[in-house]
Amino acid sequence: MHFDEICAYEKQYVMQTYGRNEIALVNGKGAHLYDSEGKEYIDLTSGIGVNCLGYQHEAQVQAVCDQVQHLMHCSNLFYSEPMACVAKELIESTCMSRVFFANSGAEANEGMIKTARKYSSDHYGNDRYKIVTLRQSFHGRTMTTLMATGQDKFHQYFYPLPEGFVYASASDFEEFKTHIDEHVCAVIMEMIQGEGGVVPLDQEFVKQVSAYCKERDVLVCVDEVQTGIGRTGTLFCYEQYGIEPDIVSAAKGLGGGVPIGAVLCGEKCADTLQAGQHGSTFGGNLLACRSAQAVLSVVNQPSFLQEVKEKGTYLKEQLLALHSPAIHDVRGLGLMIGVGVDPEKRSGYVKQLQEKGVLVLTAGADTIRLLPPLVITKEDIDQAVACMKEVLK
Repeated sequence: MHFDEICAYEKQYVMQTYGRNEIALVNGKGAHLYDSEGKEYIDLTSGIGVNCLGYQHEAQVQAVCDQVQHLMHCSNLFYSEPMACVAKELIESTCMSRVFFANSGAEANEGMIKTARKYSSDHYGNDRYKIVTLRQSFHGRTMTTLMATGQDKFHQYFYPLPEGFVYASASDFEEFKTHIDEHVCAVIMEMIQGEGGVVPLDQEFVKQVSAYCKERDVLVCVDEVQTGIGRTGTLFCYEQYGIEPDIVSAAKGLGGGVPIGAVLCGEKCADTLQAGQHGSTFGGNLLACRSAQAVLSVVNQPSFLQEVKEKGTYLKEQLLALHSPAIHDVRGLGLMIGVGVDPEKRSGYVKQLQEKGVLVLTAGADTIRLLPPLVITKEDIDQAVACMKEVLK
């Protein structure tokens, strides 16, 4: 189908909840994408951090094709080898003890919230239910994760929203402490606030919050939906902050393009949720877990993670070397990078880059967000940065 026909169908039959770019993507290879008219793009979006192995990665394609020929789904009333193997890999690679599989980042964060409140209910009763999150955070679009999100713009139109969330500064530890009282059961943090503008949290702030909460048995929960699965150069970003969370959520890159989410619990919360207290029809789906197995077999290798760090450093250096007056800062870790630009010119930059064959994202008020496939080459980076030089001159 040509673009005009695809576009017409979408506008007639699909709810208009997205501001779509005026292209339809139909194919990909490595870190390159192709649209319905045959135009090629360097992808610096990876499906908003999902396609970590890029496109047509041999190990992932083989794993998914093999699983399709056996079983794509069976319910959680039965044991599943792919699920068990992914769980083993995740737990043995972290400080966690058990995992629950979901379908998305929002659902993983819902599971994290339920686990935190159940733990507190078990140990302290039902009056210890509040959760502290950070301003400019983003945790999902379900009713509960919307309220967990520390940005008022996401709360509009959907009242009444669930209660029990308070918002603290992402940099002021003294202010944070004022929110911790006898009703608080957990704190949720993103190590890098992605939707908030690709803003890494301060190392000392994170360590202070973690220590303060652990002294009071307030659970430390880390949202790694966007930062996890090698995105920042370690399997999970919290590893670079020197803390051991009680609960971690993951999604996006875990399936490499097949929907999957996960809630990883440390020893303290490992047995909090019992039979019948939580569930998901598609959670741990065989196809998704086989894809996740393939992703982890590639990403969760020291040499691969080191390459992500090196490519991330290289990309930042190349952007800074542009010495462009249009760029006021470059921030992030690994291959999760934010480029600060004039908010009024940002949409124009994004459009011009697309016209030149480079796909980018936005975040916050003034940020061009770069989340390329982790397999991107330095040659692709050079080509993309050359286009950015022309656009941001």
